[in-house]
Parts: sequence; structure tokens; C-alpha cells
Amino acid sequence: MNIESSLQQTIGQAFKELFGAELPLQDINLQATRKDFEGSHTFVTFPFAKLSKKNPQETARLIGEYLQQHTQLVSAFNVVQGFLNLTIADSAWLQVFADIVTQADFGFYASNGQKVMVEYSSPNTNKPLHLGHLRNNFLGYSVAEILKANGYDVIKTNLVNDRGIHICKSMLAYQKFGNGETPETSGMKGDHLIGKYYVLFDKAYKQEIDALKAQGMAEEEAKKTAPLMQEAQQMLVKWEEGDKETVELWQRLNTWVYTGFAQTYTRMGVDFDKMYYESNVYLLGKDIVEEGLAKGVFFKKENGSVWIDLSAEGLDEKLVLRADGTSVYITQDLGTADIKYKDFGMEKSIYVVGNEQDYHFNVLFTILKKLGKPYADGLYHLSYGMVDLPTGRMKSREGTVVDADDLMEEMVQTATARSQELGKIEEFSEEGARVLYEMLGIGALKYFLLKVDPKKRMLFNPDEAIELHGHTATFIQYTHARISTILRKADLMDVKREVNIQKLQPAEKDVIALLATFPDRVKEAGRDYAPSVISQYAYDLAKEYNRFFAEVSIFNADTAEETAFRVVLSEQVGKTIRKAMSLLGISVPERM
Repeated sequence: MNIESSLQQTIGQAFKELFGAELPLQDINLQATRKDFEGSHTFVTFPFAKLSKKNPQETARLIGEYLQQHTQLVSAFNVVQGFLNLTIADSAWLQVFADIVTQADFGFYASNGQKVMVEYSSPNTNKPLHLGHLRNNFLGYSVAEILKANGYDVIKTNLVNDRGIHICKSMLAYQKFGNGETPETSGMKGDHLIGKYYVLFDKAYKQEIDALKAQGMAEEEAKKTAPLMQEAQQMLVKWEEGDKETVELWQRLNTWVYTGFAQTYTRMGVDFDKMYYESNVYLLGKDIVEEGLAKGVFFKKENGSVWIDLSAEGLDEKLVLRADGTSVYITQDLGTADIKYKDFGMEKSIYVVGNEQDYHFNVLFTILKKLGKPYADGLYHLSYGMVDLPTGRMKSREGTVVDADDLMEEMVQTATARSQELGKIEEFSEEGARVLYEMLGIGALKYFLLKVDPKKRMLFNPDEAIELHGHTATFIQYTHARISTILRKADLMDVKREVNIQKLQPAEKDVIALLATFPDRVKEAGRDYAPSVISQYAYDLAKEYNRFFAEVSIFNADTAEETAFRVVLSEQVGKTIRKAMSLLGISVPERM
């Protein structure tokens, strides 16, 4: 039962019968009644005075009377100027709740037959994942789960940047300074070990630049001439030519990195259905360049380089193939878009990439549309803002970038310390406590990064993220644990789980009303690719339930029927919190 749509239909009938006017359903907007007035739904009549040919207050009064006479939904109404505030009958709320309880997949939608790809993470194999990757991975995973809940067949993919000059820098540094060091001999994760050599390259390279500048060379010339950069460029050429020794080194170091990445992804709680590697796809776009030349979409300059003129679209001329026939990033992305569509034939493809790439994706999508690609209209860049930290809060392995592994460990350690301070973990085994600390620490991190609109730049404060009170995962997790305790007590008391009452308390109605909006929030989050919508909903539901818990007694209710109902209501809130948090990739505990 959908109260809002039923009200809209009856209001439409009222306009027809009372005023002889047709009012389309999409024009009948209902909003939540202000807390200082009685009611739950408000219809504003000011815009419809011309249709009713009466003043807004009289229009509202007549519609209110009509609703009371023609639908059992409305038990009372009041008019404040042109605002018609409607009180919904308890029987209607109970019917809404009964419908919710009977739906095993409440809030989730049946298959819509459409495929959507969500590409996220996209790490480089020359360094470990960092704070920015955390927002990217959590966002990509959550959007994928939300789209699944909206009925899409979702493919989660990761395009790994495993080739290029930046990869050769860490390879060369390892070759020069590594002395056969391995993750086992160093005691370091493989991605951290390779990241160490990337930093060593940069340090040695800067020293060479400084030495050349001291000899009078200009900085730009010094950067190109420095021996280490020359060697790195030569190594890239060797790799592209398939030199056996170079390829073997590349494979060995990448294997270490992938092992490290896998450990980080596991702790993050993210996964992928398909991995794409730049080394396998970087040549694919050359065929599309030929296709674009044949169609007259691209043009060649005198030096042999291939370009596209996008000035009519408010963009610039863009290079798509160098004069020597080598690819640029856009070439590779054209080819990758093609191969992904050939592999999966999806209607939509979402790229989760930071907002510094906004221009790049604008160009990419424009080119694919000009080429007439069948998938071009379904491409979307989910652009997100940078994450900043309060200065000096977190240690960084490289001095400038906050390491993802360090930050996750820091959050788990903070959760451990906070839980032990509160002293509520005596009943946990050592392993049970460890699992709880992990759930709280990683959950706090995810929630804090996801509760902000993706487009906004944000400040991550580790201390704020793990507060028990406030807009945090910890507060929502605690609410779920509280509900689980109530359900265990109800089982011990042999309380029946049934809905057999006629009258509701205001706090009960408010909880039911919020529960009923869950499907709409899931749809909104899927439409806008915004986990922040689900984050806000989970928080609002936890807050509303805690208000109910404070105002209404469960086990000391006046009747056994009231206790039974309040246990069922609690159980449904717990289920819905669990579903909402699962869409964010966050687990909730049974005990805390």
C-alpha cells in the first residue's frame, strides 16, 4: 500500500468533482508536515487557486473534507492558510507496515533486464593504495550494490594501470638498488615494497636534476637529460618490444603488487567481477583511430599525428595518436570502452574517477558519440572530490600521501581503544572482539567517506568518524546491536511476533512512515549514483528508532499485543538498517 500515491489519486478526483478541473498526478506534490503542526502529509493549494476559483484556504478546506468522506486513509485534517495538513488513520499505517513485513526483499527491486558496468579502483602498480583510493573503492562498490538493489545486472570492473613510464621508474630503481630484496626478506607487503622503490627513483632522479642544473642546464632540459629518466625510457621501449629480461622483471614485481592489493581489497570489503590490465588493452584504440579517420571524425597533421577538433563542442583539438604511431591515454580508453562493450554488451557504463579527470571524460564520451558507438549514450563519469585530512593527523609512508593500509589499521586501533574504554566487551571472546573492532573501525571509515555527496571535496576527521553519538556508522551499528538485544530478550520471554493492534503511538507511526520510504531512497540513490542518500536514510532511521525506544516501552507495554507489535516493529527496523548498511558495504553487529 502506497499512502502517497493513493492520496494523489483522491486529490485528483477531488479537483474533478469539486471544481470541474483536471489536475495531472505529477502536479500533485505532497510534502512532510512541519513538526509544529498535526499531520504527516501536507498538500499546498496556493498554486491551484485558478483551477479551484477559490482562495487557497477554502480550497484546502474543501479538499480536506472530500478526503475524509471518500477515503479511509485520512482520519483528520487541519488548514493553515493554504496548507492542507493530513492525519493518516492508524489502520492505514498498520496496513502499510503489514505490507512491509510480508516483503522478503522490501526496498529492493526486481530485475529490470539491463546490464550496467561500474569501473572503479584503477590503481597503478608502482605504489600502494592511498586515501583517495579508499573513497574511490567504497564509492564504486556501494554504487554497484545500490544498482543491484534497483534491479540491474551489475558488472564490477577494475582497470589496472600496469604499464608505462611510471611503472618503469620503480622497476629501474629496484634493478639498481634492490639487491634481490623480496616481500619475504623485507617483511613488507609487495605493493609497499614496490612503492618504496618508486620513491627511491624520485629521490635519485631529483639529485641528478639538481646536479645538471648546477652545471648550468635549464630545469626542463635537465628533467629530460637526467640519466635515470633516459634509462627508464629505454626500459619502456624494451618492455614494448617484449625484451625477455625486462618482461620477467615486470611480471615478478607486479605479482608482488597484486598480492598486496588483494590483501588491501579484502580488508576494504570490495571485489571485482572482471580485471582489465592496461598492458593488454593499450594497443586496442589504434583500430578505432583508423575507423575515425575513415569516417572523417579524425584528421592527420603533416607530421603524421592524428587529431580530433572538438572546438564546436566547447572543447579543444585533441591528439589521439602520436606522429610515431604510439598511443596516448585517450587512445587506450577508446579501445577499452570498445572491448568492455564487446565483452558484456551493457546498456550503461559508469567510470568512478576523481574530478581532476572531468575534462578527459568529457572528451572521451564526445569522441565515442561522434564515432556513433552504440554504447556512447550510456557512458557516465561519476566524478568525486578530493579527500583532505587535518594536517599532521596521520603518518604517511611517503610524507605526502596517506596510505590506505595505515589508515584502515589506525581506524581499527581507534575502535579497539574506544570499545575497551567503554568496557562493554567482557562477554566477547578474543576472536569475537577482534571481529567487532574490525567491523567498527572499517565501518566508521566507509560511512564517513560515503555520507558526503560524491561531488563534494571533503575533510576526513578520524576522531569524528568513530563517535558513538552523532552522524556516524558507530551510532547506527549500536542501534542495530540494541535491536538485536531486544529480539534475544523477546525470544527468551517467548513473545509472539505478530501485528494485532488497532491504535498506534505517534512515535510508532513516525517509524513506520520512515520505513515506508526506504524503496524510494534506494531508487533515488540509484538514479543519482549517490550512496550519501542511503547513508542519510540509515542515520535517520536509527535516530527515529531511538526516539521510539525512549518514548514507548516495549516489554512493559499495557498489553501483550502491544509488546508483540513493538518487537515486530523493532525487528523490521533492524532488517532495514542491515539492508541499508549492506548497500554501503558496512556490516552491523549483533552485540556491542
